[in-house]
Amino acid sequence: MQPGVHEVVQAADPRLRDYVALTDVALRSRLEPAEGLFIAEGAKVIRRAATAGYAIRSFLMAPRWLDGLLDVVQTSGAAAYVADEALLASITGYAVHRGALASCARRPLPEVGDLLAGARHVVVLEDLTDHTNVGLVFRSAAALGIDAVLLAPRCADPLYRRAVKTSMGAVLTLPYARIPVWSEGLARLRSAGFEVLALTPDPAAELLDDVLPRSGERVALVLGSEGDGLSERWLQEADYRVRIRQRSEVDSLNVAAAAAVACALLAARQRASGEAGVPGGAGQCNG
Repeated sequence: MQPGVHEVVQAADPRLRDYVALTDVALRSRLEPAEGLFIAEGAKVIRRAATAGYAIRSFLMAPRWLDGLLDVVQTSGAAAYVADEALLASITGYAVHRGALASCARRPLPEVGDLLAGARHVVVLEDLTDHTNVGLVFRSAAALGIDAVLLAPRCADPLYRRAVKTSMGAVLTLPYARIPVWSEGLARLRSAGFEVLALTPDPAAELLDDVLPRSGERVALVLGSEGDGLSERWLQEADYRVRIRQRSEVDSLNVAAAAAVACALLAARQRASGEAGVPGGAGQCNG
């Protein structure tokens, strides 16, 4: 074994506490923020966490993944624990198909005001509770040039393992913050100079691609929860209630798909206006 690499042979090894019962959402949602950690899964995401400057507490992986991550292990100085795949499953509670995990230290979130001061385009999420949807929204937002994401207090944790994995590590690089008092969220956006565009499937709403050409430079795209959508207050007090152009026989888009389309329309407006920092070229999806 390389220095810093340790073989483990039993699931009850106390050094592996960070990785126990990863599929228990209620347990992990309490434990991870309290312990100041999150779990990165898969070699690509682990590398992105390290590159983004997150301190790595430890690694846990199957032997076949060690060589490919050895440089990250050695640079981090953290211990790497190696176990066969059956033992990994008994520790984590599921088959770790991506083969490698890292326990990483969380960082303090930025203040909302500081985040808004340097942003032109933000996505705001009200009460999204599905970690997969949160991760997908971050992935689209990062790919399409959104500067930051703001979360309601009840939104799912972007650093929960499933959200990190689904976002392909975008949650580790795209700045985000929680608005601590949700009732003040609209006022905070407006005081920072943002126009608030509330997305809704309501056919009475204006089309987003019609609104964007006449909206201001600073835009906040607001999306609501998976079931109920945006709360009535945000819908009524937004600068615009907007919908995505789609065939009439389709009721509505999933919130993650709606976010992707809305971000793409905003990116297209940026390109048309020649704004700097606009993503361009052909995209690629690496699932």
